[in-house]
Amino acid sequence: MRLSRNYSNEMQGHPQTKQRQLLLEIIREAEGHVDAKELFKLASDKDRSISHATVYRSLKLFKQLGLVDEKRLGLAHCYYEIKGSSQHQHLVCHKCGKVIDFDCPLSEMVDKVKREQGFIVTKAEVYLEGYCQSCSDVKEENNA
Repeated sequence: MRLSRNYSNEMQGHPQTKQRQLLLEIIREAEGHVDAKELFKLASDKDRSISHATVYRSLKLFKQLGLVDEKRLGLAHCYYEIKGSSQHQHLVCHKCGKVIDFDCPLSEMVDKVKREQGFIVTKAEVYLEGYCQSCSDVKEENNA
């Protein structure tokens, strides 16, 4: 198994195992967001020796090191994505579970809260639930 990137600087003194490298690579290459279950499936397809415990421990370490963001979207479902500089929000489909990024700066709302309430916002997250275009098309066909 050959990985395209060296993660030694990002691991900040923690052992740089092939399994951790693989997990980070999968998260980096994921289209959108990946949950722990999907990450395990993708990783175990490439390395049969990887365990659920390794995935969860690695995700915890990656969060501690600031390499990934954990987003709790929906009722208790966590998704992981590589920590990025762009601020974006999320759309979550009720039917298929798809998570879609969309750009919508929250700065105006944060400024208004500070101005009107005197509240200093240190973190702002918004996600919207509904139906993606594919699922809403199917839903409309079924209601017709």
